[in-house]
Amino acid sequence: MKKPSRSIIILFILCFISPPFYSFAADSVAPVFTTQGQLQQAIDEKNKELAALNDKINQIQQDLGTVQTQGQSLQQELKKADAGISQVNLSIKSSELNIQKLGLEIESLKYNITDTQSQISAKKDAIAKLLEELQQKDTETILTTFLRNKSLAESLNEVQGIVDVNSGLSENIKSLQSLNQQLSDNLAASSARKADLELEDKNLINRQQILKNQKADKQTLLVQTKNQEKNYQALLIKLQKDQASLQSDIDDAEAKLRASFNPDLLPAKRSGVISWPIKLTKDGGIGVITQGYGELNKIYHSGWHNGIDIAVPIGTPVFAADDGRVVDAGSNDKSSWQKFQYGRHVIINHPDNLSTLYAHLSLIIVKYGQIVKRGELIGYSGNSGLVYSTSGGNGAHLHFGVYWTPRMQILNADGLDNYYKKEFGLTKNYDFPGEVPVGVTVDPLDYL
Repeated sequence: MKKPSRSIIILFILCFISPPFYSFAADSVAPVFTTQGQLQQAIDEKNKELAALNDKINQIQQDLGTVQTQGQSLQQELKKADAGISQVNLSIKSSELNIQKLGLEIESLKYNITDTQSQISAKKDAIAKLLEELQQKDTETILTTFLRNKSLAESLNEVQGIVDVNSGLSENIKSLQSLNQQLSDNLAASSARKADLELEDKNLINRQQILKNQKADKQTLLVQTKNQEKNYQALLIKLQKDQASLQSDIDDAEAKLRASFNPDLLPAKRSGVISWPIKLTKDGGIGVITQGYGELNKIYHSGWHNGIDIAVPIGTPVFAADDGRVVDAGSNDKSSWQKFQYGRHVIINHPDNLSTLYAHLSLIIVKYGQIVKRGELIGYSGNSGLVYSTSGGNGAHLHFGVYWTPRMQILNADGLDNYYKKEFGLTKNYDFPGEVPVGVTVDPLDYL
């Protein structure tokens, strides 16, 4: 059987290092820039505007914490409401700017992809010509080349030409491989930007709804208190008493469960079992942890803090920490102003017998029974639940808890009353809407 020539082998290899042809519909933004430089300049300007907006949002976050150290009064509560409204307004502007910036980045990547495809096409043409030349030279042996030429010099020149063609072919193939990788990277970046753009479109719509809710909460507060400090204080005292009593009872129940629990049943402690529910930046920023697990509860100045608090602005996206099923998606708030316990919250059961709690949300976008994936958007941070939810200088935050699923119960007021009567022999007659989790909690940082 005749041995295949080197050029045929190289052609065969070329089939595997050449990518399929990609085409792109103009579905991101209409081209409005004549050069790549102008496009990059526009992206840089958007980045500056976004940085300035984020500075303002973070300043309001700090101001909210400062307000809490000045005592609780109707005027302070109204200041908090106004600050929250301003913060969400700025977040809406941030979404609008980010949508524009992402559109520009997608357009810039389209320029890069088109340019790289042109270079790949040119490189393939050059390789084809070299292959054709090599095919012609490859039909003769080196001995035939020497015999055919009149002089040794001519023979050596012709042999050197074959060597040069082979060397050029090798360099062009390496260059083509590099261009293919560059194209692949640009395609992946373009796909990521499109996913970011889709999320930011959702953020814009949802933050507009959060803004409406914040304004409605402020109006409800004014109506319920008749803008009178004494009315506010009367409502506040009862609410604080009810909340402190409920939290104390949950602390007692969870302490008893922890004491009888075998920790060897838990998954091995290691990072990455669950992911962070907050993703502020692409380089891993997740917000500031203002209260850790197991610390003295800063809100009640007693008891056991059964999760971690992550301080983030109102309207920050919150994501599922792992694949799972939503087993609770509701609110404990008694009204749009009478915030209670966890407020708007989501609980997700995961396959590894861990469950996660996301509390004090401003908006929930998942439903009971829904199957979610790790990193899927489930809601937005806020300050629902707990009149104290921004106390101690925390500002608005996400309370993130992790439970051992087999020892967790999600109970409404009657269910908790029956549970407490069975475990402690006491009747409580709880009065709160929605449901609360009671169970064995673990430190989220052991699994994040």
